[in-house]
Amino acid sequence: MLSQITAITGLNLKSIPERWASSLVIVVGLAGVVAVFTALLAMATGFEKTLASTGRPDNAIILRGGSDAELNSGLGRDSATLIKQAPGIRKGADGRPLASAEMIVIAELVRQGDEKNGANITVRGVEPNAFALRPQLKIVEGRKFQTGLRELIVGRGVTRQFQGAELGKIVRMRGSDWTVVGVFESGDAYDSELWTDAEVAQSTFNRGGYSSVLVGLEGANGLKALQDNLKTDPRLTVDVKSQLEYFSGQTKNFRKQIGFLAGVVTLIMALGAIFAALNTMYAAVATRSKEIATLRAIGFGGMPVLVSVMIESLFLALVGGILGAVIAYLLFNNFSVSTLGENFTQVVFAFKVTPALVIMGLVIALVIGFFGGLLPAWRAARMPVTTALRAG
Repeated sequence: MLSQITAITGLNLKSIPERWASSLVIVVGLAGVVAVFTALLAMATGFEKTLASTGRPDNAIILRGGSDAELNSGLGRDSATLIKQAPGIRKGADGRPLASAEMIVIAELVRQGDEKNGANITVRGVEPNAFALRPQLKIVEGRKFQTGLRELIVGRGVTRQFQGAELGKIVRMRGSDWTVVGVFESGDAYDSELWTDAEVAQSTFNRGGYSSVLVGLEGANGLKALQDNLKTDPRLTVDVKSQLEYFSGQTKNFRKQIGFLAGVVTLIMALGAIFAALNTMYAAVATRSKEIATLRAIGFGGMPVLVSVMIESLFLALVGGILGAVIAYLLFNNFSVSTLGENFTQVVFAFKVTPALVIMGLVIALVIGFFGGLLPAWRAARMPVTTALRAG
């Protein structure tokens, strides 16, 4: 049987160039399915990787109790001071608790190439320890802002996606002018933010408190010690999460939405691709009915015929899947975009076409090829020899 399968499969594959137009229908259809599926999930993967890389397991973020994002959290000055004195926080180089009380404000910038529509951008007021808590953040142009002055440092993602925030520019926010004195890169969600001195931001925007407090944890038990202490303090109503947990949670809704969209779009396109494969393989079987009947007449079994037709369908599906994966990689991998995050501000991130996504796309292509070739292969195997010879 194996030798029969090999012989018939070889004949089928060699005849594909003679049927290139119909075969191309399967290849192009499945390339489209895989490219769209991979691109959509590459967007979700890029967003997730950007936020996941923002969090550090040795940092914790403290929000007002019941808040799921910094934007809807609020902590008074007294609360921030109490939090900084809690056990479980490691000491900085100066011997003081390594903590940064931070404030979130929403500003608006105009996208590159768009002169009319603005988009929300996060302005983060930070304390000096904010830089020690985020060692991945590096100033790549200019310098850090000075305390007490209306100066900004801007994430690289902001300069790529929005206009008017380049080094040396004046950014107007809520009736006040701010000078961009530096550009930083962190390789994570902070690249989508504008940073300034927390005290200056509070006085300019008439804010008396903070949105969150970021702290460094002392040892493996630092998070539990901090949680236990702040939970039992009657003066505080706060939630304590590891920074890694917090940012991972920020991707949940986005991943669900993109996953659902990818599933629906892929299903619709897959149905179309299956019908295209059915038509193509039925046509291929019909044009080779005399050839198949002759093989059957000289002793070839029905099973080798079925398997050979299935192999041809799977081969065309694999070619289409590989083509779709290549298209998705060339067009979308590291393609930079921005979308709304949990703070209703723009998060700049890049699509990530990973090997896992490529494998998933190829599996989908092969499944479609399997179902698209199954019925034509069954028909070819069950075709009466005499009928096929007369039809031929």
